[in-house]
Amino acid sequence: MMNERQRRFREQYKNRISPFYNGIVHVAVMFAVGITAIWYCLSHIQNATWEWLIMIPVFLAGNFIEWAMHTYVMHRRIDVFALRAIYERHTREHHQYFTDNDVTIDTVREFRIVFFPWRVLIVLGVFGTILGFIASKVFNPNAGYILYITMVGHYLLYETFHLCCHVHENWFVRNMPFVNTIRRHHTAHHNQGIMMHKNMNLTFPIADWFMKTSDLNRGLLGHLFNGYDETHIKPELKPIIARFRVSEIQDQRVTLDGPQLSPEEQKALA
Repeated sequence: MMNERQRRFREQYKNRISPFYNGIVHVAVMFAVGITAIWYCLSHIQNATWEWLIMIPVFLAGNFIEWAMHTYVMHRRIDVFALRAIYERHTREHHQYFTDNDVTIDTVREFRIVFFPWRVLIVLGVFGTILGFIASKVFNPNAGYILYITMVGHYLLYETFHLCCHVHENWFVRNMPFVNTIRRHHTAHHNQGIMMHKNMNLTFPIADWFMKTSDLNRGLLGHLFNGYDETHIKPELKPIIARFRVSEIQDQRVTLDGPQLSPEEQKALA
């Protein structure tokens, strides 16, 4: 249940949203541009065979980049304009707006706190074009197009999964494989005791498993198909998770820059 601190922050944040902001337009433009880019690339692929295998390393690289950006940029303040802005938006806003006590939105205007701004898709498009051009020269044009498709597809999947983590409980998010896994995984990440250290993936928890930053003690397949199961949460994390669900602890030990942890808690999270 949402406490007064979280409720107050939400009201302040919503009052700052521009009256011209439209959540449906935000998401529609983003997906329209992304899907159009994918369609354009697909229409230019000719007789591709082995080139489709490029999707595998690009997907895995994207999964680890997603993890690294979340760990070292979104939760570590780097005093460079664009990187600092990402940190401010994520740690100081997104993680104050949502906690594991209440991770859901009620209106489409709240898409503002869930989805990245359009400029993120633009930056991704620029990097995808550069890397796709390099791949087309090293291999062939099919390779470049497939690399670009994988990068944009990964981003759209990221946004879709993230939305599924913040909508109200329903049949789809509860029962759809991978979606139910990442919903539990991300909800746990929003616990204000472990948010700076655990569950950094937001598509598939592959990098979290490999880098040992998951809150679960399971193998890779167990992570991917965990669903809502909480029986494998690491025992050393359970007291921290429970402690930081208490309103008084949140008020006393949680700042805009994350939790104030005891030495014992830091050791358990290391």
